[in-house]
Amino acid sequence: MQPNNKLSKDVIAHWPEIFKDIEVHTVPLEYLHSITVRFVDGKAWVIELDSNKLNETDNLEYGLESLFEEYEEQIETIDFRLNTEKVRKDIMARTKTFMKKRK
Repeated sequence: MQPNNKLSKDVIAHWPEIFKDIEVHTVPLEYLHSITVRFVDGKAWVIELDSNKLNETDNLEYGLESLFEEYEEQIETIDFRLNTEKVRKDIMARTKTFMKKRK
């Protein structure tokens, strides 16, 4: 079965004219606000990510990968929350730069 790569409705609501047509296959850690890991026993871990402190993303990626592997059998869902404001600002800034170069 093909996974749904569309953004959630609450993310799309932040900037519908752009976000409604985006398909997501990977997301850089700098654009994540938090990760919520829900376990089959009802517990949930919320991992808050501060994009200003993500200098060592390799360590974070390794830590997350290790966490997901270690608890794979107990994890029910993993919810990645986008920092939609950062995505919007970066897209706008890059679009503005691109449009200036084209003139």
